[in-house]
Amino acid sequence: MSLLQFFVALDVTVVNIALPSIRADFDVDGHTLAWVVVGYTITGGGMLMLGGRLGDLLGRRRVLVLGTSVFGAASLLAGLAPTFGLLVVARLLQGAGEAIALPAAMAVIVLLFPEGPRRSRALSGWAAVASCGLVLGFVLAGVITDRLGWRWIFLISVPFLVIVLLAAVFLVEGDRSEGDRSVAKDSKPLDLPGAVLLTACPLLFIFGVVEAGEAGTPAWVVVGALTGAVVAGMGFSRVEARSRDPLLPPRFFANRTRVAANLATMLLSGALSTSFLLFTFYLQDRLGIGPLGTGLTMLPLALSLIGFSLLVPRLLSRWGARGCVRAGIGFTAAAMATIALVANLRAEGVAMIPAMVLIAAGMGFGIVGLQYLAVSGVTEDDAGIASGIQRAADQLGGALGVAVCVGIGFAPSRHAFDPFLVASLLAGLGLVVGAIVAWRMPAPAAVPTPVTDPRQQAA
Repeated sequence: MSLLQFFVALDVTVVNIALPSIRADFDVDGHTLAWVVVGYTITGGGMLMLGGRLGDLLGRRRVLVLGTSVFGAASLLAGLAPTFGLLVVARLLQGAGEAIALPAAMAVIVLLFPEGPRRSRALSGWAAVASCGLVLGFVLAGVITDRLGWRWIFLISVPFLVIVLLAAVFLVEGDRSEGDRSVAKDSKPLDLPGAVLLTACPLLFIFGVVEAGEAGTPAWVVVGALTGAVVAGMGFSRVEARSRDPLLPPRFFANRTRVAANLATMLLSGALSTSFLLFTFYLQDRLGIGPLGTGLTMLPLALSLIGFSLLVPRLLSRWGARGCVRAGIGFTAAAMATIALVANLRAEGVAMIPAMVLIAAGMGFGIVGLQYLAVSGVTEDDAGIASGIQRAADQLGGALGVAVCVGIGFAPSRHAFDPFLVASLLAGLGLVVGAIVAWRMPAPAAVPTPVTDPRQQAA
């Protein structure tokens, strides 16, 4: 499970660092290039709840193998893609593969170790390995892109994913969905329309926001996309209300702690994901630092993240999950203010390191605490769906945050302000709302289930 998480983390990081090289190779503008990141995030986030439900219904080992196979095949396709359009398709498939595989992997760990210290240690180790993927990703992105070319950032993971497939087949024990035919026979149909609408809603919204920043985009295109997003969202609500087996079961909203935790996750993830792009844009575009230099400059962020991912589980019992969440939001807000200040002063790249450490603290405290709360009191029947909802909130929140903060901030045709200031201010407003949600969040009814995965915020 950790090896799979490691290479998903590695893939996310190296793509961020290699974006300028991909843009130069295919001769596309920054507006078009954004879909390499956004397409992956939206597809992954939109299908995560479907992936979690598949694991609950069809068996976690079977779904784990399926998702890993899709992710590996898509990685191979991305590395060999002859055109930019095919690269985007491969990224969409990578998102689908991650959405299918990772909720099953998380559920396997949650159910394999009993709730308490053993599960906490196992998941802390899992998160630390994922953080190592971030560390190597920052460094390897520059080395691979400079020496071998950007295509190898995708190809390098393929042989290791084959190892994951073999390990999943031989080491992960089959569960009741695989062994009991009557369970599969009596299972309700999957909510495929809900999954399609859940993916279409943020995808149309992001398309509308990004196009709104382009001077030559007709107004009807923007209005049509945003209207389509609203229609898709309303359609998703209606489908879920009528579905025999909805992706988002009505009982989910009965647990106010989980609802508040997922809402706060979306708001915090939006700011965290925005910060990663702001770091990359400042170092590479404004200061002219190459991929290798950018990766080395961002290394303190990844190293700090490892330290916080190991520290926070020890503080949870002392501070409580809600205390960690509030601290994480505060650290992130301080980081966004630092980014705006450094960009306004046009300081050297090293001046961004304090902001990077604060972002690592925000991820370590905020996301870990929210993930504890988002899966509090899960059982065998709903471990997959709870994990899928939390991960969907994480990824969709990050994608929506990037679309709003970066899409509006870096739209010079719409305003004359510094883009880093505008993006930081918008992210800060989201954090204010997140702080209000976190402050009013009720205490969990059961002992929190620790699920730590700071890797996603690098997307």
